[in-house]
Amino acid sequence: MTDYPLMSRLDLNLLIALDALLTERSVTRAAERLRLSQPALSASLSRLRIHFGDPILARRGNTYELTPLALRLADHTTIALDAARRVFESQATWDPSESVRQFSIYGSDYGFTTIGRTVSELAAAQAPGVHFRFMLHNPTVVEDATNRLRSVDGMVIPHGFLTELPFVDLWHDDWVAIVAEDNDEVGDALSREEMSKLPWVMNYQSRSAFTSAERQVQQLGIEPNVEVVVESFLAIPHFIAGTRRVGIIHRALVPLAQRAGAVRVVGLPFAPTPIVNALWWHPVHTHDPEHTWMRGLFEEAGRIVAAGEHT
Repeated sequence: MTDYPLMSRLDLNLLIALDALLTERSVTRAAERLRLSQPALSASLSRLRIHFGDPILARRGNTYELTPLALRLADHTTIALDAARRVFESQATWDPSESVRQFSIYGSDYGFTTIGRTVSELAAAQAPGVHFRFMLHNPTVVEDATNRLRSVDGMVIPHGFLTELPFVDLWHDDWVAIVAEDNDEVGDALSREEMSKLPWVMNYQSRSAFTSAERQVQQLGIEPNVEVVVESFLAIPHFIAGTRRVGIIHRALVPLAQRAGAVRVVGLPFAPTPIVNALWWHPVHTHDPEHTWMRGLFEEAGRIVAAGEHT
């Protein structure tokens, strides 16, 4: 039997208090958030200070700041508290029609407006008490996916970014280029020369965050003139309408792009690598019946998106 001497001196209430203190950075506001008296939360802070050998909150003038240790604890505390909630929310039998569980999913705005929207509609019909929290991922979340996925239910992201985690494929998509409707410099298709000459709107553009189509452009020896970088697929049409700019988006987003701005689809001078979108999760969730139900919901939604019925 494993011995946890440090854990034996703590309780879950201290974790809850720590999370509130790290979030609010004030004993008064943290007490109000937890609906506790200020002396009660001050007592919890004293126990935490003794445990960590650190003040956690350090006074700077008329305010408090988190200590370097407290800053490091912030992410760990959120993950630990979410994991603890999952433990105590688990049930021996589970009926989705009577559940009030929240599922948390990381993804992009592209994923949320396609599969996410469809999943939420299916859940509303099958389990009206169940709700979803869709959270935008970023390079930091993706790079730390193995740890992040311990405390959330999944991440919708194409193949090519995550490995050694269970997944289920959802739907395939491909890339198309868009330009402004009134851009008379481009015909029905982009040439390599036009791709090099015209300004671009691109996504992310960092070592760990990129799209496969944008990477292909560079691999073909084309150095795009990047004028705007946005961390949103849905924003791209707004930065293209009425300009000379070029962008690449998922084909599934074309109807939304055309409604959002005066843009048109043009051909690319290469065959873009298809996108295989998938739901990824941590192995700790694999045998959870609630999680299994959720994965089935995503698979059903994937078939709907693949058939083009979500637009």
